[in-house]
Amino acid sequence: MELKKSPDGGWGWVIVFVSFFTQFLCYGSPLAVGVLYIEWLDAFGEGKGKTAWVGSLASGVGLLASPVCSLCVSSFGARPVTIFSGFMVAGGLMLSSFAPNIYFLFFSYGIVVGLGCGLLYTATVTITCQYFDDRRGLALGLISTGSSVGLFIYAALQRMLVEFYGLDGCLLIVGALALNILACGSLMRPLQSSDCPLPKKIAPEDLPDKYSIYNEKGKNLEENINILEKSYSSEEKCRTTLANGDWKQDSLLHKNPTVTHTKEPETYKKKVAEQTYFCKQLAKRKWQLYKNYCGETVALFKNKVFSALFIAILLFDIGGFPPSLLMEDVARSSNVKEEEFIMPLISIIGIMTAVGKLLLGILADFKWINTLYLYVATLIIMGLALCAIPFAKSYVTLALLSGILGFLTGNWSIFPYVTTKTVGIEKLAHAYGILMFFAGLGNSLGPPIVGWFYDWTQTYEIAFYFSGFCVLLGGFILLLAALPSWDTCNKQLPKPAPTTFLYKVASNV
Repeated sequence: MELKKSPDGGWGWVIVFVSFFTQFLCYGSPLAVGVLYIEWLDAFGEGKGKTAWVGSLASGVGLLASPVCSLCVSSFGARPVTIFSGFMVAGGLMLSSFAPNIYFLFFSYGIVVGLGCGLLYTATVTITCQYFDDRRGLALGLISTGSSVGLFIYAALQRMLVEFYGLDGCLLIVGALALNILACGSLMRPLQSSDCPLPKKIAPEDLPDKYSIYNEKGKNLEENINILEKSYSSEEKCRTTLANGDWKQDSLLHKNPTVTHTKEPETYKKKVAEQTYFCKQLAKRKWQLYKNYCGETVALFKNKVFSALFIAILLFDIGGFPPSLLMEDVARSSNVKEEEFIMPLISIIGIMTAVGKLLLGILADFKWINTLYLYVATLIIMGLALCAIPFAKSYVTLALLSGILGFLTGNWSIFPYVTTKTVGIEKLAHAYGILMFFAGLGNSLGPPIVGWFYDWTQTYEIAFYFSGFCVLLGGFILLLAALPSWDTCNKQLPKPAPTTFLYKVASNV
């Protein structure tokens, strides 16, 4: 069926509303997992590095499986995927309440919940893009704040539920809340024409005239027909042999009169030959697409700015993601009393992330601001803030640093801008999928590495120095790659293709 024109309103605002609450319900607990992280440390008595794998998997698995998530949404649609993923997220949260050990949580909370969140994110973004064209940026900005608001509310909610009902009761209640995703998914009406007639089925003999892959049809058809005639002649010999056999075999041949035909009509053989040739050419076409995909991937990594960008996003997630998971335990390790907590530190990170997404996105729209330099600035400031965490020994300083880190984490809103200006709009989907894979890898590795540093040194000082160094290194690598000197070097080299993958730093974006 053909999709209708994007209405940029109407039922589209219902889609925005339910997509916002879908991200709120699915990402609330995984992003605020730092509250549960402390409880799991006390419940299972495992090391901080091993326990941190639970939260890191929940955030990283969805990004690592982003190609599979996109394939599922393209094949089945946003509504079925949302309803199915709602069961996954709710079931994974409820199943985690019965976890006998940390390894069970790796599967129930890390993989099941994480994969469900990845599917829901892809579904909400896809259906929102279908309903909006001119106002797509506004719509995507509104639904993306759902995860940040979820982090802000779920941090306080999960702490309150743990106090009243314990860890198991908290997970059961949060899982029950996630069942509301099913109601949100039921409202995701697909944008397609119900009265559009089904596409007319094309006859096999018409296919070669419509596709350019059948340029040598005549020659190959004759070869296929000759192969078929040889097979028919061999089949005729086989039947002759059977006819000279015993009477039982001969009677079986008489019972099946279709076997006695020695030669099929010429038109049937021609159609079979065309079908065979179609399958061969289709396989060749798929193989060619695969080769082109690999070639485009290699071409992307030949772009110095893109290569630096993938290193920067990997190091950013290794160093920048752990605070949202470990900040509560950092406060406890710094002997901050619970009476001093006006608001959970993770809640501060969540609300400031939403503010950062909106303000940095607005700044990126100004033509006199270079989005690449803006993104580099957020990385460098975040690296310095991470290095300052070991010096924070009170709730006020930790809350201030949490707000700064949360605001700078909002640079996710300008990351698509940077990617588009680096590789071009034509290569955005391909490049963004690669970058999200490495972002998921960084999310999965960051918290366990920081936890292992604590297990090794019994302090978070070296751990956050390491995190800050990673983010600073990624920022400086991206800055060096984006300097105008790179453009000067690239202009001295012959370029057979248009400069699609060059990032013009001197221009305003």
